Parts: sequence; C-alpha cells; structure tokens
Amino acid sequence: MTSALQPRECKVTKEPQQTYGFCLRVEEDTAGHLIRNVEKNSPAEKAGLKDGDRVLRVNGVFVNKEEHVQVVEIIKSCGNSIVLLVLDEVSYEKAEKEGVNLEELGQKVPPGQQQALQSPAPTANGAISAVPQPRLCYLVKEEKGYGFSLKSTEGQRGLFLVELSSEGAAAKAGVQNNDRLVEVNGQNVEDNTHEEVVEKVKKSENRVVFLLSNKETDHYYKSQKMVLSKESANLKLLPLKPRLVDIQRGENGYGFYLRMERNTGDHVIKDVDSGSPAAKAGLKDNDILVAVNGEQVAGLDHESVVGKIKQSEVKTTLLVVDHETNAMYKLAQISPFSYYYKTQDPASAKTEESAELHSEQKVKHKPRICKMVKGPSGFGFSLNMIKNKPGLFINEVQSQGPAGAAGVQNNDFLVEVNGVNVTNDSYDKVVARIQGSGDRLTLLVCSKDAYTYFQSQNIPITASMADPVHESSEPPAYTQNHLSETGRKSPEPRKRASSSSSSRSAASTKSGSDNDDTRL
Repeated sequence: MTSALQPRECKVTKEPQQTYGFCLRVEEDTAGHLIRNVEKNSPAEKAGLKDGDRVLRVNGVFVNKEEHVQVVEIIKSCGNSIVLLVLDEVSYEKAEKEGVNLEELGQKVPPGQQQALQSPAPTANGAISAVPQPRLCYLVKEEKGYGFSLKSTEGQRGLFLVELSSEGAAAKAGVQNNDRLVEVNGQNVEDNTHEEVVEKVKKSENRVVFLLSNKETDHYYKSQKMVLSKESANLKLLPLKPRLVDIQRGENGYGFYLRMERNTGDHVIKDVDSGSPAAKAGLKDNDILVAVNGEQVAGLDHESVVGKIKQSEVKTTLLVVDHETNAMYKLAQISPFSYYYKTQDPASAKTEESAELHSEQKVKHKPRICKMVKGPSGFGFSLNMIKNKPGLFINEVQSQGPAGAAGVQNNDFLVEVNGVNVTNDSYDKVVARIQGSGDRLTLLVCSKDAYTYFQSQNIPITASMADPVHESSEPPAYTQNHLSETGRKSPEPRKRASSSSSSRSAASTKSGSDNDDTRL
C-alpha cells in the first residue's frame, strides 16, 4: 500500500535578497505542515512545490511531528537553498488514514538524493537540535564596568570578548568567553578597529546591546554562505519582554486613552481607569503600543490605530512594552513585535500560523497609506464599483486636491477607511463611513495590479505591508475622538488640550501640542 505513496524531493534555491515564495502553515483540523500560497515564477514554484503539499523532511531531517515554529526556524536558517521532501495532499491524507509510518516513507528516497547542508540533526531523544544562531545580549553596566575585555586574533575577523568576570554584567547577560562581536547597538562592527568599537561602547553610556557569534555559529553560517545579522538572531537572552494583553470590552469601552506622541511617533496608553477592563487585563499607564490584534502599528497615524482597536467590537488584543523595554529594543534596532512572535511558546500560538517565505514579487506589490485633510471641494476623488464584481475603486482623482496630494491614484482599489477594512462592505456603507469621518481621512489603497495579485494569492492586505505614509498636510495638532458607548452614536471629534492633570473635559486646542488622544 505504501508503494503508491511517492514523496517528492524539491530543491528550492533563491537569491540572497529573495525569499522562497511560499507560506508554511498549520491549520485547524488539518494534519501536517502545509505548503500554501505558492507564488507564480517563484523559487518554490520552479522547484515543483504545490498548494496543499505536506513537508515531511527539511534537508533530510524528519519534521512532520515537530512544532510549526521549529520547522519555520529551520527553514529560515538554511541559507539560500533548502531541500524539502513533500507528499501531495491526497497522498498525505491517505497515509494518515491508513496509519502509514511517514518517517519510513521519507527514508525510501535514495540517500544519494538527500542533501546534507550542515542541517540540524536529531538528538538522542529524537528531537531536532537547534540550528546555530547568533545571540543578542543586553548588558547593563555595573560599578566595575561590563566585566569583559576585547581582543583581536590573528587570522580571524573581528574582535572577541574574553576575560569574563563570572559575576559581571556580560556574564549575567549571557555572553560567553571567546564570543565574536558582530554588532554593537544594531551596527555591524566586524571591520572596525579595536579603538572604534571601544568608542561605540563608551558612547552607549550605561547600556549596550551586542550581537555575538561563537565558533560553531560562524562555521555554520560560513558553510551556508549566510550573513550574520540580528534578523536571524536568538532573542531569548533579552531580559525585557513585551506583554500581550487581551481586553474584553465593557459597557463603557475598554477604559483607557490612546495618545500618539508626535515627537516620537509612539502610540502611548494613558489614564487607565481603575477597575476597567483594561486595568483588569494588566494594561498600565505609559505602556507603548506595538501591535493591535497581531498587526504592527509602527508608522500608522493615530486614527488608523484607533480604527483597528474599534474594529473589534467585543475584544481586542494589544502587544505593549513599558518605557524601559521600549528603550532596549530601540537600542538594539529591532522590533518588540519580532521578539514576541519569534519566541512565544508554540503551545500558545494560534491554530493557523503562517511563515512568510515569499519572493521579491510580493515586495513590489505594496499597499499605500494616504492621509488627507478635506478641502473646500471635499477630498477630491470619486468612489466607484463594477456591478457583480468585488472591490471598490477610486477615480476622478484631482491632482491638486487632498487625495491626489496624499498619493491616491486613479483606479486604486480601496482596502481600509480610517483603519477599518471595507473590502467586503457595500458601496453605500463605505460612502457613509467616508462622509462620517469629518475633515480628516486615512485610506489604505493599492494599485489594480497589486489588488489582483494579493487576491490571487489569497494574501490579506493590511496596513503593516504599506509603503511610508503620504501626507497632504499636517492634521490639527490635538484631537480627541470619544468612542461611542454601546447603542450610542459616536460624537464628532472634539478639541482637547494637552494637560498633566487627569481631567478629561473638553477644552480648547493647545497651541503647539504634539499629541493626539482618543478615549477607548
């Protein structure tokens, strides 16, 4: 019976700046690691991967029973070439039904066809050993300094950390003797002199983030022709972690203000009501918002972020950091969003996880965030639809009008209005939403080609994929949108002065204010 089940070996090779062009998923009530969204003309398609294929082995290592995040990490750590042993969807489901040993099935492929690329090997208990990774370490200077010395080694690139004090700051941060220094605070120092590196560390004052590699990691990355960088680093040694806060909406909302600080661009939690759903969930004053319901908010304007929170009428999930944690990630030049989704416990992960392994084609198809302020003749565009065809598109864009100045183009497809996805809404509902937005409007749009591409690949279009924001003019300096309570219509935006007091009454606009506040 098993002889009819023929796995395929697919060697996928990409360029250094390219991705493989497929998604790897686990789906509810569906066994195995699934290949999804294989891009046309991508390395994955050229290698023969097909939608619904199940991955049995990666570079000869059996992964069918491994956690999804572990398999993704292995693939991403394999450089520019991987060999996947896959079974088509029908054969996999048949094998599962008949109780076929898939590990033995994979071994039927002639050994000469399997490529050993310094791949991770099973340990004695059958688990996959970790792929060597560089490490990010956060050092906080103590009274006696950082507790290490730097030295160079003839014939070897870069500087090495030696003479570690057993109780010093470096040892406490996870630094090991003879670690090689790759980056200091997100900047590569492999070609810097001893004096230049010392100066960078001194300028960092009392805190510094190192990207480090050891002999094993150097050997692995060299053999795979991979570049060491923080994007591939192990982040688990970082001591400060973002927090995921699940908040159930109450009768009067969530019970906090969201403020955008213009000088930093941060979206900051303010005035968390005692006893509110937000307070009970663990949200704290001055927390900085990183993501809403799994979508990053960096680079989004205040109204777009508020829209994403309001979109969830019953519950919202916020990823936040305190100021100290935020400072650490900024110092390292990495996102807390990356940390959370790279290190979370697989057991608590969503039932459907997607590893984006797409080629450069996806990068070219980016949506755009366009912010505008209404002019004397409106926003300067028309909204249209074609009968019996999905999607709303924009035309009659006035080149000198608010929309044209904001970057909207004729035949753009409309995705979001003020942070709310409208792709499945009726024409009248979208028009009403735009007309009810007041004098300021934020649209997420994409070209016809991009819209067609994302639809064909079943890829959701989100603001986190967008190009940098286009702005027609600076919006009013300080605006508060008081979100509606259940069953009540939301009032028009009100001006509110920035104040150190806890008063929430409406007030006149404060000249030169740098923040936007919204009650949630």
